[in-house]
Amino acid sequence: MTFLWPQFLWLLLAIPLLVAVYVWLLGRKKKMALRYASLSIVREAMGKGQSLRRHIPPLLFLLAITAMLMAASRPFAVVSLPSQRETIILAMDVSGSMRATDVLPSRLVASQNAAKAFLADLPRGVRVGIVAFAGTAAVVQQPTLSREDLVAAIDKFQLQRGTAIGNGIMMALAELFPDAGIDLASMQYGRERQRGTSLDQALKPGSDARKEFTPVAPGSYASAAIILLTDGQRTTGVDSLDAAKVAADRGVRIYTVGVGTVEGETIGFDGWSMRVRLDEETLKGIARATQAEYFYAGTAADLKKVYKTLSSRLTVEKRETEVSGLLALAAAALSLVSAALSLLWFNRIL
Repeated sequence: MTFLWPQFLWLLLAIPLLVAVYVWLLGRKKKMALRYASLSIVREAMGKGQSLRRHIPPLLFLLAITAMLMAASRPFAVVSLPSQRETIILAMDVSGSMRATDVLPSRLVASQNAAKAFLADLPRGVRVGIVAFAGTAAVVQQPTLSREDLVAAIDKFQLQRGTAIGNGIMMALAELFPDAGIDLASMQYGRERQRGTSLDQALKPGSDARKEFTPVAPGSYASAAIILLTDGQRTTGVDSLDAAKVAADRGVRIYTVGVGTVEGETIGFDGWSMRVRLDEETLKGIARATQAEYFYAGTAADLKKVYKTLSSRLTVEKRETEVSGLLALAAAALSLVSAALSLLWFNRIL
């Protein structure tokens, strides 16, 4: 806990003084009690329970004063609060390797089911957009509050060749920052398949990335986040880590989810046969560069758990905030309880 006005903490030195005054008053009352003809009469009237009970209201009042003095110092603490994040982009892999069945019933179906469950858990006030990527990337649903439209877009996924993870990230960023100058046309599938697309090719000459652009701290943009789900290695398009750097410079966190197995599986389709593996190191690097997290989902159940975890992480976040109000509330409550107990037990306030 930190304090905006720490100089007021010196007032806490008054607490031991108040305790000393209270002890002195108790001693003074004890001397007055000796004037009675028989001290045993007083002891019988008070009893052990009564003797302990009389200290409870003053103790509560002392705690109330302590809380008020700490509130005056304007303390800050890291607490869990509702997230201010307004938009989430789901960037989902629809490459041919998603037909693999090491995650039942298939990687694609498992990811679709988990994504729909994720949408159901999100608060209705969070807008969600969907980017699908394979050899190219496309916005299949712009950010919206309509969960029905999002589910319909997820159900329409079609498998394609190639895996352009970086393109998926850049497309998601283009949706979040329409004025960033991302040239989507340069990231399309074609002759760039073998040599890939450089980041320079994906940024227009007039974009803020080419002009004087001041990067912000990674993870500092609280209004949006990207969830990247993929099962394979990049085969084309913008370099994945370069795209992550663009996101990091804008403060956008990219939570990466690896679906499948590291050992991979050999699949065949349209006369092709290939072994598809999970590139965990790249996904961890993307998450690390953007101050986010990487999640591994080796089964359909794991994938659902990952999305549930992400739902809680994205709707509630820990951040430093002033808690003076909470301490003032606690002080008021303690004062009221102290006064109420004193009236109930002794027919007086303290």
